[in-house]
Amino acid sequence: MTTELRRLRNYIGGEFKDAADGRTTEVVNPATGEVYATAPLSGQADVDAAMAAAAAAFPGWRDTTPAERQKALLKIADAFEARADELVAAESENTGKPLGLTASEELPPMVDQIRFFAGAARLLEGRSAGEYMDGMTSIVRREPVGVCAQVAPWNYPMMMAVWKFAPAIAAGNTVVLKPSDTTPASTVLMAEIIDSVLPKGVFNVICGDRETGRAMVEHSTPAMASITGSVRAGMQVAESASKDVKRVHLELGGKAPVVVFEDADIPKAVEDIAVAGYFNAGQDCTAATRVLVHESIHDEFVAALAKAAADTKTGAPDDEDVLYGPLNNPNQLGQVAGFIERLPAHAKVEAGGHRVGEKGYFYAPTVVSGLKQDDEIIQNEVFGPVITVQSFTDESQALEYANGVEFALASSVWTKDHGRAMRMSKNLDFGCVWINTHIPLVAEMPHGGFKKSGYGKDLSAYGFEDYTRIKHVMTSLDG
Repeated sequence: MTTELRRLRNYIGGEFKDAADGRTTEVVNPATGEVYATAPLSGQADVDAAMAAAAAAFPGWRDTTPAERQKALLKIADAFEARADELVAAESENTGKPLGLTASEELPPMVDQIRFFAGAARLLEGRSAGEYMDGMTSIVRREPVGVCAQVAPWNYPMMMAVWKFAPAIAAGNTVVLKPSDTTPASTVLMAEIIDSVLPKGVFNVICGDRETGRAMVEHSTPAMASITGSVRAGMQVAESASKDVKRVHLELGGKAPVVVFEDADIPKAVEDIAVAGYFNAGQDCTAATRVLVHESIHDEFVAALAKAAADTKTGAPDDEDVLYGPLNNPNQLGQVAGFIERLPAHAKVEAGGHRVGEKGYFYAPTVVSGLKQDDEIIQNEVFGPVITVQSFTDESQALEYANGVEFALASSVWTKDHGRAMRMSKNLDFGCVWINTHIPLVAEMPHGGFKKSGYGKDLSAYGFEDYTRIKHVMTSLDG
């Protein structure tokens, strides 16, 4: 007896629809490796329809008051909270994530972030009106940019969808959002929940692959393209968007340095770094993956971190003792395993370094030491449960190693020396610097990087402003 697969559909102009040409893709639960649903493989006709719906809805949504947009977002937050169990279940099936941790660590901040942007809708600020030329008054208006094409990743499908649509809709834009082809289920459920709140066409979801995303970015309708994904994908989006000078918002890869000085609280640092490195199977662009430790405490730290890795558990979503679930797909499992298989002779695997089980895409919590700055695993993003450890001699070398990669998203410093912490936070070339902690995020503070980690900010008033444009209006006082 075969189990009938769930059928996911696009959400366009307030209606759930199959792809125009009927094409579908299979959706796999990474905890089991089994297909559980099909989703539309959207083509140009579907992209055209979604863009047309968003464009038709834009004038009406643009002209709503901030209070009306706030009210709608607060209703969405309340509805997500009321249906939290359904969202968590869909996300867990999407990703294989532990049910308990998804419910406690992802759903609450996601709802809070929607409520933050609901409030932000009423707090747009600009320069005060004034006379900067005799007989003339100048006014600065902030306006929505228009239709936004948004592409979300597979590592945090629900939360990244919120980071995309909440600020855009709060600012008065309309949205066409594409989830990853491997994790569409929770985003389609979001559309079902949002359907009763927003006017038709304000929020649209189309499923598909990278070609679908390319068609969205290259489409003439959107005024802005926003993507969270790989550096390669971001570069392609920037190139495509340049052809008609679209705005681009890019949140790309990371290779976060974690700089541990000799005066750090080693037990606390080890415990916190292990969690920040292995949470979500290390599939986080801010994960604590690249540890730099002062030479005087290197061996002690490595031994403690290896023990923490050995004590960390991965497993099925309903196992309450696990910290993380599987990698997202077989290609990602192969990528992580490949980094370990290609390690140079001078590297040492202190813990893990192998697949766990034969069912699903689980990988053991791993620690690798003995590495050099130019090693592949130091320079490139693994995006898996692998923490590397390097040794440094002094503050200057720690900075050289920390900044010596192409990514610049997040970092952390572990020391009791306030002056050192301030110097490091000034000189670390990363969009975020944590001190004696790693990975906490709040809705009020910006998230975004430099260099090949992209540009533009998520969260915060800065992220909200990214979805607005500035207009100068000058009027004569003579009538």
